[in-house]
Amino acid sequence: MADYLVIVESPAKAKTIERYLGKKYKVKASIGHVRDLPRSQMGIDTENNYEPKYITIRGKGPVLQDLKSAAKKAKKIYLAADPDREGEAIAWHLANALNIDIHSDCRVVFNEITKDAILDSFKSPRAINMDLVDAQQARRILDRLVGYNISPILWKKVKKGLSAGRVQSVALRLIIDRENEIKNFIPEEYWSIEGVFEKGKKQFDSLFYGTGEEKIKLTNEEQVKAILKQIKGDSFQVANVVKKERKRNAAPAFTTSSLQQEAARKLNFRAKKTMMLAQQLYEGIDIGKKEGTVGLITYMRTDSTRISDTAKTEVLSYIEGKYGKEYLVNEVKQVKKAANAQDAHEAIRPTSAMRTPEELKAVLSRDQLRLYRLIWDRFIASQMAPAVLDTVTVDLVNEGVQFRANGSQVKFPGFMKLYIEGTDDQKEETTKLLPEMSVGDTVKSINIEPKQHFTQPPPRYSEARLVKALEELGIGRPSTYAPTLDTIQKRGYVQLDAKRFVPTELGEIVHQATLEFFPEIINIEFTAKMEQDLDGIEEGITKWVQVIDAFYKDFEPRVKHADEVMEKIEIKDEPAGEDCEKCGAPMVYKLGRYGKFMACSNFPDCRNTKAIMKLIDVKCPSCESGEIVERKSKTKRLFYGCNQYPECDFVSWDKPISRPCPKCSALLVEKKLKKGVQIQCTNSDCDYEETPSE
Repeated sequence: MADYLVIVESPAKAKTIERYLGKKYKVKASIGHVRDLPRSQMGIDTENNYEPKYITIRGKGPVLQDLKSAAKKAKKIYLAADPDREGEAIAWHLANALNIDIHSDCRVVFNEITKDAILDSFKSPRAINMDLVDAQQARRILDRLVGYNISPILWKKVKKGLSAGRVQSVALRLIIDRENEIKNFIPEEYWSIEGVFEKGKKQFDSLFYGTGEEKIKLTNEEQVKAILKQIKGDSFQVANVVKKERKRNAAPAFTTSSLQQEAARKLNFRAKKTMMLAQQLYEGIDIGKKEGTVGLITYMRTDSTRISDTAKTEVLSYIEGKYGKEYLVNEVKQVKKAANAQDAHEAIRPTSAMRTPEELKAVLSRDQLRLYRLIWDRFIASQMAPAVLDTVTVDLVNEGVQFRANGSQVKFPGFMKLYIEGTDDQKEETTKLLPEMSVGDTVKSINIEPKQHFTQPPPRYSEARLVKALEELGIGRPSTYAPTLDTIQKRGYVQLDAKRFVPTELGEIVHQATLEFFPEIINIEFTAKMEQDLDGIEEGITKWVQVIDAFYKDFEPRVKHADEVMEKIEIKDEPAGEDCEKCGAPMVYKLGRYGKFMACSNFPDCRNTKAIMKLIDVKCPSCESGEIVERKSKTKRLFYGCNQYPECDFVSWDKPISRPCPKCSALLVEKKLKKGVQIQCTNSDCDYEETPSE
């Protein structure tokens, strides 16, 4: 019989930890939470200091009984749930269920599942941190008060199955606000003058800068023609040469947010998939040999970029051995802590820098390996020396008209030898060499070409962009991003189109209702302030009851007002213009979780349904009376055509968009390229196009 019982959350890591601790320890898993608020009722006593009513989660009875049985036989019980607020709350619930003194040294935490980390954590057990528990309780109660008060109103006034929440409502607002920006966007004309020059048989590019000392913005063709007329001949004088050495520092090791963003950019992973794979790497993989099952990365829910001294020593040793001393950082890196970061534990990193991705190829799945390589590369690079770039700026002048050429080359690659951080606009550092030039030299213009451009609307949110926006605004926490994005899609509030979020009609309706009656729920500043209040509870500065009470006193009257005043939003069934092929009754359009669909009006006697052609809110450019709809070919390939077919035979493989070409007013389409989505004009005589967006 084991002397000590250790309770963790996941069965996947229980055996590994038991092996590290030895025969005196028995490790069991709670499989997440064992107690929670009831699903069938509010479970919050708003008249009695918001006292929560916790019950055993359905299906967890046998698990809890097994833990109680094991607890009776153990001399000492250790609660080793994950090292965050939620993990602390799980430990507290277990302590209550198993009659463990929460003030005793019963809590152990570790940031990685390695032998040294596990053994070290058991050398310094502590009491349960009630400030952490209270912060998690406050979040859970707050979300329950919001969800269980607003959702029934939405069910009654709009449609059953809807929900509202603090973070999801703000995320939906950001997506809808962005969509409105795009719809209301008016392109502005601007011009550039691009030149190709030659010096010593070597050609290089340069852009018009201005006349005299100041940079000039070109806004129309007349302005451009006047400047071109000012240029005499093809000889330009080198007026100025500026050479500088510039250092570029590596990005820090991953936080939860930056991992989700980079995995989306470089691996094309959804946030949910990234977190699932990261959980597997954290909990442990059997790597064979002498080590067996071991956790390959540190805890993956973190907003910190800190690195432990032990990890730094190991990675610096690896870098010196692999790349040489010149690739080591000369000074200690001071990474600035984000304003709203809890900084509870380390950045996401490999548990050992010596476990290279190449060594793990045989034991990891393809996607596990890709994510591990990303984490490993980023961590190693974060501790490498800065890259050194030689930059050159050259000003070329002809009759007062100034062109500027910029060039750079890598003098020392530093961290760039291993890893370069991705960007949302996909613009990475490129090397562009210029010929050697000195002030007074003459260069020859080979070609000078004016180009017309138009400003572009902001891009729709991809998952990476939305996670970044939520983090920058202080909305939610690392553990909330993936489930938030998942929820707004499952509820049918948004859809992904070309991997970008587009609000649905249902999403617009829910947002408008929430905006009118519960403006604080979708107020960005209010929601960010609430996150700060939760942090204050964790730090012991504020009591959780005070935070909840301050919110609920204003919120409760709004709920009553909305219930009384909000008009029922009737989503009427529109006639589909055809009869049911099963019973002959008229077909109608209905609004479901994933948008509109066609159903028989004779429901429930007839349950015939079918998908409808999706309108994309673009008038047919051919007949001008029809609407463009999505269709699928026999091979399931998506294309676009007029809903007046066969009277109108307009078709396009590329998706038309609602705004016309600003240059010739013809139809614009989204053309999918390897490097992104590019908007192009369909008029063969017009060369208008927009830079591909991620």
